[in-house]
Amino acid sequence: MEPSQKTVVVVPCSGIGKPFGTVSREAAYELCEQLRPDGTRLVALAKLVLGDAASRALVAQHPAVTIDGCKQMCASKMVKQSGGTAAQTISVPDVFRRHKDLKPEGIAELNEAGRKLARVLAEEVAAGLDDAGPATPGANHV
Repeated sequence: MEPSQKTVVVVPCSGIGKPFGTVSREAAYELCEQLRPDGTRLVALAKLVLGDAASRALVAQHPAVTIDGCKQMCASKMVKQSGGTAAQTISVPDVFRRHKDLKPEGIAELNEAGRKLARVLAEEVAAGLDDAGPATPGANHV
């Protein structure tokens, strides 16, 4: 992405103990640290749930990418409840359905297939961000 005036907030699932939740978080780290470090800010879902004012302000002021690990769609729901708008909503199960060969296993640490699925998901989000336009340089984590 080229520098401009837009920062995108990335809010991944926090499905602790679930492989798809771990894929969600790994994909968010990959996106914010490797693929699009300039222009993305990672916001922990727990901070929105707990009502952290700074995190809620970021979500309310910038378009968000939500990465949900299951049909509960907690990341998407919390962005909306925090006054934000999801510019892109990604479901790990939907990405997995397109890449059945990348079955994630593990929780604390994903297997190789799970890491590859996280990379594929991060690349899909990055491509969506590129299609949506540029974002500004900024810190990656909140």
